[in-house]
Amino acid sequence: MTRRTDVVVVGGGQAGLAAGYHLRRRRLDFVLLDAEAGRGGSWQHMWDSLHLFSPAEHSSLPGRLMPAQAGETYPGAGHVVDYLADYENRYDLPVQHGTRVDAVRRDADRLLVEAGSSTWTARAVISATGTWSRPFLPAVPGRSAFTGRQLHTVNYRGPAHFAGQRVVVVGGGNSGAQIAADLALDGRAEVTWVTRRPPRFLPDDIDGRALFDVATARRRALDAGRTDTGGVASLGDIVAVPPVRAARDAGLLSAKAMFAQLTATGVRWADGSRSDADAVIWCTGFRPALAHLAPLNLRGPRGRIPTEGTRALGEPRLHLLGYGDWTGPASATLIGVGRTARDAVHAITRLA
Repeated sequence: MTRRTDVVVVGGGQAGLAAGYHLRRRRLDFVLLDAEAGRGGSWQHMWDSLHLFSPAEHSSLPGRLMPAQAGETYPGAGHVVDYLADYENRYDLPVQHGTRVDAVRRDADRLLVEAGSSTWTARAVISATGTWSRPFLPAVPGRSAFTGRQLHTVNYRGPAHFAGQRVVVVGGGNSGAQIAADLALDGRAEVTWVTRRPPRFLPDDIDGRALFDVATARRRALDAGRTDTGGVASLGDIVAVPPVRAARDAGLLSAKAMFAQLTATGVRWADGSRSDADAVIWCTGFRPALAHLAPLNLRGPRGRIPTEGTRALGEPRLHLLGYGDWTGPASATLIGVGRTARDAVHAITRLA
């Protein structure tokens, strides 16, 4: 059976919910198809100690302030899950959980969305699948030879699983610094943090509020044809959240240069020396989860789909939301996605 609707939103995390809010306000007929069985998007899979970069009131989706978390300036991941579940309920958003979209295809003047044995036709599709389901692992020499445990950020839950082990944490971004700090402050594992370049910490007084303002200012400058300010990347790579500051100030968060290769029992450094390791945690980022859009043949350089704002240049009925600055300034953040979701829905209402 094929169902008809105005808009199909692929993904029921923070970006999909923000889109649903604006679609509801515009009184469009829509459905959100979410591969996750539970509510909360990727936040339900984060490690136990993860906290937001910003206070609750600066981490909200449109229309509904996130309530403060008792005893915490920066809410934890579990609090975010509860907020997103409440948001979905509050606006009665038609999310179908456990529904993975396999393909989006052109179908005359509409788009056809296939999800298992179910299909929908829609005037427009908003893809809001994020990146969490596509962890990136670099092609490091010897990776297949290492006999210890290897895992990515998506698999890390907490330091208790590494007690008594020698752990190498790879990555100079926020997840690498936070996971290395989590393990180091716990003290039960021997931690080596490695990065491709010296880690760049943002000033201690900068949190997500300032980062959103910086990202927005960069986008406005680019849109106006002014000089690129560099955005958040010009300030540094790592937000100095309290655990990261604590580990850094205690001398527990000193990075080593990237190793030359993995061996069967550990790593070999550029100078030829070796270190044993029981586990390697790859905090090496993600790629956009866009496989469901492959039938549209829209991919450009670096695997991205060229866009103007959120609209795909090669398919004006498709909007991409929440994948990062290339689909809107700070659009991969809770506070930033609302503006781009509003713009995407506004554009959809103008479709013939």
